[in-house]
Amino acid sequence: MSFPSGPARPVDPRTLQGPSSEEAVAAALTALDGLADRPLTEHVAVFEQVHAALGRALADGADGAPEALGRA
Repeated sequence: MSFPSGPARPVDPRTLQGPSSEEAVAAALTALDGLADRPLTEHVAVFEQVHAALGRALADGADGAPEALGRA
């Protein structure tokens, strides 16, 4: 068995995290694409999923919110 030589590469903490709040919002809003072409009976479920995803993005981004709004 062989092992890689040299020092171990540092782990970039950004690769361990999920998407940024902005990416999460964009992904949530894409669920609304084509909604007009879907049956009306599916709209409520889609809206609930988008609402939940936006709530998670808001909660995840709450730590950086004052800086983003210029109130740091």
